[in-house]
Formats: sequence, C-alpha cells, structure tokens
Amino acid sequence: MNKSTLPLPPAFFLLIGVVAVSFSSILIKWSEAPASILGMYRLLFTVFLFLPFLPWREMKILFKNSTLKEWLMLAVSGVFLGLHFLFWMESFLHTTVASAMILTALEPVFVVIGAYFLFKEKTSKVGIISILIAVSGSMIIASGDIGVSKTALYGDLLSVLGTVAVSVHMLAGQELCRKMPSIIYSFAVFLIGGLVLFVYNICTNVSLIQYDIKDWWIFLLLALIPNIFGHALFNWLLKYVDATTISMAILGEPIGAIILAYFLLGEMTTVSQLVGGMIVMISVMIFLKYKAAELEKVMALQEKSNIS
Repeated sequence: MNKSTLPLPPAFFLLIGVVAVSFSSILIKWSEAPASILGMYRLLFTVFLFLPFLPWREMKILFKNSTLKEWLMLAVSGVFLGLHFLFWMESFLHTTVASAMILTALEPVFVVIGAYFLFKEKTSKVGIISILIAVSGSMIIASGDIGVSKTALYGDLLSVLGTVAVSVHMLAGQELCRKMPSIIYSFAVFLIGGLVLFVYNICTNVSLIQYDIKDWWIFLLLALIPNIFGHALFNWLLKYVDATTISMAILGEPIGAIILAYFLLGEMTTVSQLVGGMIVMISVMIFLKYKAAELEKVMALQEKSNIS
C-alpha cells in the first residue's frame, strides 16, 4: 500500500469520489430522457473520455492472449453493467432518491450470496446475521413505500434488480480485474454495457437524438462527474488504499444523495426510509469490517506458512 506518493491524504480523494457519485441520482432526476438513454450515453460518453488515456499496445497484447472464458466473463460483466443502469436509473422515475439509493447498499449482500453459489465461498455466522439484518432494513423501506403508492414499491423493486445486476457484474469481473489494468477493464465493460443499451433503445424504438440541450449536458455530466470523478477515481485509489476502505467510503453515497435530494429536489425522508436506511447501512458496515478482518487473518496465515 503506497500512500506516500499521494499528494494529499487518501480521505481527501475519497470525499471527492463520494460527493461525485452522490450527484448521479440528482442528475437523473433533473433529466426528462428515458432511463435507457441516460444509461447508454453515460456509458458511451465515458468510453470516449477514456480514449486518450488508454494503453493501446498493452490492450492489444492483453486481448490477443485472453482465453475464451475471459472473453465470456468480460461480456457477462459488461451486459450486466448495462442492465444495472437500465433498472437502477428507471427506479428513480418511480420512487424517491432515498429509497433507490439505500437499497443499492445491499450490493455486498448479493455479491456474497452469488460468491457462495458460484465459487463456494462461505460466510461466517456474523456475516449471515449482518446480511439478514440488512435485508430486514430493506423490507422496512419497502413496507413504508407501500403506504406511499404501488409505483414507489415498483421503483424499489427496480432498484433491487439493478443492485443484483451490478453484483453479477462485480462477480463476473473480479478475476479479470486482477489480470488487467482497471482502465482497460472499465473501458471494455463500459463499451459493452453502452452497446447493450443502444440495442435495447433500437429494439424498443426509443429516440437516440431528439432531446433538449439540457439533457445532452446531463448525459455528459453523468459520464464526467459520477463515472470519472467517482468510480474511476475509486479504481485509481485501489493502488493506495485497500478495497474495504473504498467499499466503506462508497456507503456514503446514499447519505450524500439524500442530503443533495433534500436541498436540490426538495425530497423529504420518511420515517421508514430513515429507520430502514440506518439498519441497512450499519449492518453492511459491520459486514464489511468483519470481512476485512477475516481477509487479514487469511493473509497472515498464508504469510506464516510461506515463511515456514
């Protein structure tokens, strides 16, 4: 972990990243374009912003030597990233920023469940209890939204589906991220995800260009602020801080989004969202900290065995 080469403390960059990704939901709410268009241009504009910084020679060698399995995993990762943006962005048209954002905090839960069925990775009793508590928190949010409208509950469901999709994206790409630079992986999956949404828009006869200048600015800002100054910044910070620290910082996104929604959209937080959100956030924080402690123990045992 090489923190000394950072010009400023890691917390400064983490704060920038959290604020940047928190603006995602606000920009979505400000636009009148369909969710599939917002997601498509967010991904494809980010691809164009990446172009000047890509290591082309390394990409050529990497893709030439990739196996069929790696190509399939890359495709799955990209497809489910596109589906994540489709479901998640659509959820904002039906429910509040608070509900949609808090439910995305369940991503580590779905990742662990998927890792168990796909890779037989077991979770301790503490982890299972944390997962159950987090799910109960999401149910409190959903039960509160039932009282608001069926539309709000539908939005909650879309947010959960988007979270499941991004969890599959993470699981499919976890091995690839260890084998290739983050910018190459991000470029590839963003391109695939954007093309998936392009095909979806063509098949559903959604207009690709007939949008106000305000919407075009929002498309660009979605690529620039939450993607470049948010997710790409987090990927870069992995060279200096551990993944658990990044995951814990990203949990600040729902809080930041709720605060911004209050001041910029005038959205109030309900009691069920507040209670359920606190339960989800606290349980996920406990879960991530416990997983980090487990990982440290495993690494310590491996080092000891190597020495002996």
